[in-house]
Amino acid sequence: MYYIVASEKSFEQAVADLEAAVKRHGYGILHVHDVGATLRGKGIAFDKQCKIFEVCNPQQAAKVMAADMRLNMALPCRISVFTDKGKTKIGMIKPGRMLAALSQDPGLVQVAADVEEKTVQMVDEAK
Repeated sequence: MYYIVASEKSFEQAVADLEAAVKRHGYGILHVHDVGATLRGKGIAFDKQCKIFEVCNPQQAAKVMAADMRLNMALPCRISVFTDKGKTKIGMIKPGRMLAALSQDPGLVQVAADVEEKTVQMVDEAK
């Protein structure tokens, strides 16, 4: 269900490299949530780093919503760069498994496989 890789890079370098990889693969970054900064800004003692990238390919998103509009709630794809036990990690929930859990539409199998292939490549390139 999860795809998580460890990186020898610093958190900041992995964030920059993920941003570049997303763009190289023709996806857009809709937003980056800096969860660590948000929690610390609310007075919570949170010593880890976590940035969640919301990424999207408009053509693929349109196919998903054309098949089942309820799946808009599973969009966009999210890829996280985070620290855990002092190590930088990059991960995501696999789109194929997630969509299969939410819809039985056979037309979505190939869309999910294509999106998963690209997002795994992005993670691997950023690590």
